[in-house]
Amino acid sequence: MPLTEAGIHAAALRLIDAEGVEALTMRRLATALDANPMSLYHHLPNKEALLRGVARMVGAQFRTVTLEDAPWQERIRLLATDFRTLAHRHPNLMAYSFSQPDFIQPEDPFWAALTRTLDAAGVPHSEVRQVAALMCAVVIGVLIAELNGALHQWSNLEPTAPAAGEEGPPNTGPEEEDRMFRLVLDTIITGLDSRLTDGDRQGAGRGVAAEAGPRSGEPVFVPRQQSVSGSRWPGPAPSCRLCAEST
Repeated sequence: MPLTEAGIHAAALRLIDAEGVEALTMRRLATALDANPMSLYHHLPNKEALLRGVARMVGAQFRTVTLEDAPWQERIRLLATDFRTLAHRHPNLMAYSFSQPDFIQPEDPFWAALTRTLDAAGVPHSEVRQVAALMCAVVIGVLIAELNGALHQWSNLEPTAPAAGEEGPPNTGPEEEDRMFRLVLDTIITGLDSRLTDGDRQGAGRGVAAEAGPRSGEPVFVPRQQSVSGSRWPGPAPSCRLCAEST
């Protein structure tokens, strides 16, 4: 069977899943494909390009179907959970990919779905990329700790030495890691929801003050227009103009 780029990527992924990224060499891959090692270079210039191609192939497996009519909170949970499932399906590749700064690209299904969801939640367009980047950093950090065993070890640390006769914490298993991942998602979502809600309160407070009107000789604070129409995100600091006292 003639070599194809897709076939080379699939064979490389099988080798990575079985033995890790370090075991992947062009010679090992050629042996798995029953091909001449030099023939691989007609399709791929080097191992780095090969790994990028394998990562793109795996990223394309991400489930892009989300509940567009569901609350944004539920959509965030679904996206993060699907991303975690993919990471645990190919832990060796994902552990390597997470260490690469260009792992996530604008056209990736996960990034596109995340930024759309944040926009729908009311995050201003100018802030969507930053909020999405922070969410990715937190979720990927947790997944790295899951994959390398650090989360298991950290979650068993005692805050203080147990008293005489007390037992230490139970060992964590897959069910406990699932619960902890839900906990970190709840924390992220609660924080963002609180920020958006604070924006609603600030907007309402400014509206009430504007309706009440100024007292003679007092400054009037007029909020600048927010960057995104209808946004629930806290707007910039208000500007001030001094109303002249009517005669």
